[in-house]
Amino acid sequence: MTATTLAPDTRRRIAQVGLTARGVLYCLIGLLALRIAVGGGGGQASQSGALRALARQPFGTVLVALVGVGLLGYAVWRVGQFFTEKGSEDSDTKNAVMRASYIVRGVIYAGLAFVAFSIAFGSGGGGGSSQQALTARVMKDVPGGVFLVGLVGLIIIGVGLYQAYKAFTDDFMEELQQHEMDPQVRTWVRRVGVAGHAARAVVYTLIGLFVMRAAIQFDPQEAKGLDGALQELSQRPYGPWLLGLVALGLFLFGVYTLVHARYVDVSE
Repeated sequence: MTATTLAPDTRRRIAQVGLTARGVLYCLIGLLALRIAVGGGGGQASQSGALRALARQPFGTVLVALVGVGLLGYAVWRVGQFFTEKGSEDSDTKNAVMRASYIVRGVIYAGLAFVAFSIAFGSGGGGGSSQQALTARVMKDVPGGVFLVGLVGLIIIGVGLYQAYKAFTDDFMEELQQHEMDPQVRTWVRRVGVAGHAARAVVYTLIGLFVMRAAIQFDPQEAKGLDGALQELSQRPYGPWLLGLVALGLFLFGVYTLVHARYVDVSE
């Protein structure tokens, strides 16, 4: 059975499982970042760091495996959207970009599912220097690698700006079945979503700037992932306060994603 033949109820269940796993992951990342902000360590405030922290809890291996299943479901849902949703934007170009983003997100979360399964079944899941190692390999071995790394940095910044756009226009509410919410819940969800998307805007923009700096300075060590961006933020003036706000925002994005799972709209 292909994505195009899945019944709406089935697609909705897959989306709900995937969004729940994503929400749990972001709540954990927010808590880890908050611990860094208050000087309590907290491990690696990234997707893989959150999964490792979860694995250390009672029945952690089972929980991580379940999150992995959910993340895989999220990937399947996003890839399925490429086939089932024709787009509602006012131009063919915007629709093409939107549909391509479904594939990109599907690949990213399929990779996170692989990391979760690797951690659950004891094969690691990648070290903290993976971004630097990958950047170094591209810059050294790929023709035009420096330009390619810089382009990736620009794309990541673009993602950050798009998150800021979603925060300030609250168009993320269009992804929800708002008719099922009462006005008070709708207002609360909008505020949580704005805070969460704003935090993601800050994080993605920082990551993109670090990747671009790596290309400009020809120094792969400048490339940083989510954890590196948060650690860098904590070292700036008023860094702990700023990191605390971003951490709270990431946690709230996790909460919003859990609400999204409850009210997700899979209509074409």
